[in-house]
Amino acid sequence: MLELKNISFSVREDGMTKEIIRNVSMTIPDEKLVVITGPNGGGKSTLARLIAGIEKPTEGKIFLNGEDITEKSITERARMGIGFAFQQPVRFKGIQVLDLIRLATGKHLAVADACEYLSAVGLCAKDYIDREVNSSLSGGELKRIEIATVLAKASVLSVFDEPEAGIDLWSFQNLIQVFEDMRKHIAGSSILVISHQERILNIADEIIVLKDGQLITHGSRDEVLPQLSGDTTAVAGCCRLGGLAELRELKGEDFRC
Repeated sequence: MLELKNISFSVREDGMTKEIIRNVSMTIPDEKLVVITGPNGGGKSTLARLIAGIEKPTEGKIFLNGEDITEKSITERARMGIGFAFQQPVRFKGIQVLDLIRLATGKHLAVADACEYLSAVGLCAKDYIDREVNSSLSGGELKRIEIATVLAKASVLSVFDEPEAGIDLWSFQNLIQVFEDMRKHIAGSSILVISHQERILNIADEIIVLKDGQLITHGSRDEVLPQLSGDTTAVAGCCRLGGLAELRELKGEDFRC
């Protein structure tokens, strides 16, 4: 279980302090798929980076299974079982896809086993297993390879920052299936997804809404999703990204972006 207690995060810009996350407290329980959504600029990706250890909070504490991990590095948190998929995946010149998947598992994984993870994200394993993780790969290919590494890691907590970014419709449909499969087999672990997309929200166990760096609401999908369909401030950022297009149909509401 992940627990955030009174987390705040500020940066200095032009000699002034800008508060990005404001006193956020939440719990991500085990065996749940939780989606964080809300308007652009609301602090969602920043919160994901704080959880992964890429950024450190200005105030507050972060606990994983009761242990204070606030000061631990991204490497230490990865060793403790936190997996992170970036919104814009990193390229690794000189490293092959097989090497990347083996690094994620921390062991000398058989080629056949590594191929299974690539197949799970809709990639033809024989076409990618020996490819270098460099500029020859498209953004969508990189995204799917990164998701394959998170699957291979089998983390206690898997964090995905806008996994739908930069992928085509077919890949997105496959991505939904990946999350649905993960959701069925997450015993003892949890999944946290930053997303605007209604189809991802619709498979969540719980939904968290952030706006202006503050937690607006946190509840079950059935509780929160109807609120989003009628709240123009909550979904404004989502609509700009083409997400939640079907939300206005959930209750017959005539909401237009």
